[in-house]
Amino acid sequence: MSVLPGSIIVSDWHRFPDSREFFSRILHKKRRRKFGLLEAPMMPPHMNVDTVRYKVFISGKTGVGKSALAARLAGLDFPKMHYETTGIETTVTFWPVKLKDSNRVLFFRFEFWDCGESAMRRFDHMLPSCKEQVDAMLFLFSFTDRGSFEDLSNQISRITESSDRVVKLVVGTKFDLFMHTDVTESDVTRFKEVWGLPVFRVGGDVSAGLGEVAPLLNALAENLWYQDCIAASSVSIATAGLTQTDKEIIV
Repeated sequence: MSVLPGSIIVSDWHRFPDSREFFSRILHKKRRRKFGLLEAPMMPPHMNVDTVRYKVFISGKTGVGKSALAARLAGLDFPKMHYETTGIETTVTFWPVKLKDSNRVLFFRFEFWDCGESAMRRFDHMLPSCKEQVDAMLFLFSFTDRGSFEDLSNQISRITESSDRVVKLVVGTKFDLFMHTDVTESDVTRFKEVWGLPVFRVGGDVSAGLGEVAPLLNALAENLWYQDCIAASSVSIATAGLTQTDKEIIV
């Protein structure tokens, strides 16, 4: 179940003056910094900020723009010509957020996993590797490919189970190509009513602006943090009547 936008974190915090010092850590000459798997933003001693790490699997048919979305969220350039991902690619994105109740600032480290559809069908270990210890999944469709939209239900049912504690969000790509759209707003509305999942729209070229990626990254952060808080509350309730020794065994 997704949470209401802005109920946990400060929406559009990147527009507030007090966010500049934090967002400057993921920027270089007004463009996003590229971070490798072992890299992180450099923090001065006076900035006491915790980093929380999450694995996010990007799922979708060939050609919907999985690699392009990962690049967009990381502020990276991507090839204009489409080519299918031959294996598994990972992209690291850091995103600072401010919690509404406590004014605490957290750096979210998203590790996006993207796998080519052909490789996933050919090698049985690909999908299990992408799903292993995954925290969230982005299900993609293209507004210019109705087949990718109609495959959403099958895609979600095939990859996830009702018992999975995984954040699920849907992203419609190529929304800027409205003259060639094969998916209508009423289609999207019906899907949201049936599945109860939020649908985000992306399109256009990657730019240095934070505003185009903020809604999706904030939604990921908000839902993941909410899920962790619920899990922590459940553990606290479950261990309330246990001795210290019992708690150490659980941990």
